[in-house]
Amino acid sequence: MLNGQKRWLYIAVPIFFFWFFGQIDKVGISIIQTDPEFLNALGMTGDDKNAKIGLLSFVFTIAYGVSNLFWGFIIDKLGARKTAIAGLFVWTLTMITSGLANSYEMFLISRVILGFGEGMMIPVSGKFISNWFNKRELGRAQASWLTGNYLGPAIGAVVLVLVISLLHWQAAFFMLAAFNLFINIPMFIFLTRNTPEEHPRISKEELAFIRQSDDEEKESIPSESKSFAQDYRFWIVWFGMLVCSFLFFGISIWLPTYLIEAKGFEKEGMSSITSLSWLFALGFVLACGFLADKTRRPSLMASILFSLTAVFLTVAVFIPNPILAGLCMGLAMGCQGGVFHLSNMLMVKYSTPETAGRAAGLMGFTNIMGGFSSYFMGWLRDLSGGDFSTSIAMLIFAALLGLGAYIFSIKREAAELLLSPLPAQKIQV
Repeated sequence: MLNGQKRWLYIAVPIFFFWFFGQIDKVGISIIQTDPEFLNALGMTGDDKNAKIGLLSFVFTIAYGVSNLFWGFIIDKLGARKTAIAGLFVWTLTMITSGLANSYEMFLISRVILGFGEGMMIPVSGKFISNWFNKRELGRAQASWLTGNYLGPAIGAVVLVLVISLLHWQAAFFMLAAFNLFINIPMFIFLTRNTPEEHPRISKEELAFIRQSDDEEKESIPSESKSFAQDYRFWIVWFGMLVCSFLFFGISIWLPTYLIEAKGFEKEGMSSITSLSWLFALGFVLACGFLADKTRRPSLMASILFSLTAVFLTVAVFIPNPILAGLCMGLAMGCQGGVFHLSNMLMVKYSTPETAGRAAGLMGFTNIMGGFSSYFMGWLRDLSGGDFSTSIAMLIFAALLGLGAYIFSIKREAAELLLSPLPAQKIQV
């Protein structure tokens, strides 16, 4: 079954679990912060409690975004495999430290270190995808690991609520540390290699397919010698990712609190809609992976997704039904999952295997906006007496900014498609 397809086992599977557990580590705080015992134990009470909660994600994403730049250069020098293993050890230790934290300041420091450790996730994944997959299958390759990005929190939301209810909030962090130590790290050690040429179990036929150049595209589109940093389209995608991060983190970090405090859900209902929201994101990722490869119009698709995000957020503000409001928030988050996937696919398209780590590092830096979003939403809630309306209005404005950015690349994308029409389906080895 795997003859000629081993790249999907040796690379796609480890990266899937890399993100599956990594995202639970990253966004699990959105579930844990709804636990009163957790908030009381770490002193997140009083009139500024929402700002304190938002600061947890703020410091994490600042460290996460800044370290992406650092990791991008390290990956291009040392390779994705060693970098992934090192980062995994860092964030495993921080999960243990988080569970042992007995003060707000100690927990805050652990979130900073976690952000630094997890900052290599996007560059590592971009480097692996760039080295291991044919250009014609980038959409599917990206979707294979981005699936873990959204399936992990979808399942993790239910698991974390169960663990906290049956045991304690500290047990949730220890469980996450064990997942990384006994599943993620061994997979990267025993399955992955930096390039297919280094892997002893990759056949010459599969290697030839991975390295196959698209001669038709080269003949139809004039070659450009400029780097990705000189291509204005890369910076449109980069700005779009800034907006996407602002929206995605703002919604995902505050969604459980929004459902409980603004819409009156019990924890069981909150976990169900939160999980469904992550499944929406997964659905958009899978659909975008398929459609991007088929239509080759990712910029147009991103424009549509930003438009839908603004619509869903607007409906969530005005609709009185709490279930429909929660679903609209989840659909808005799902749309940004699709934008995230398209952005990473375009990042690989505009870079080369040699520069993919740096390009992904710059792209990952945009996660810094997620911290500002989570903090601003908490700050606005404190100013508004706990109301979410002003926070959601801020997110709607951000979605319109993302739409405006991608409009500038749609015309160029359509012109390229006319120069290089969709080829006939090729038989893969």
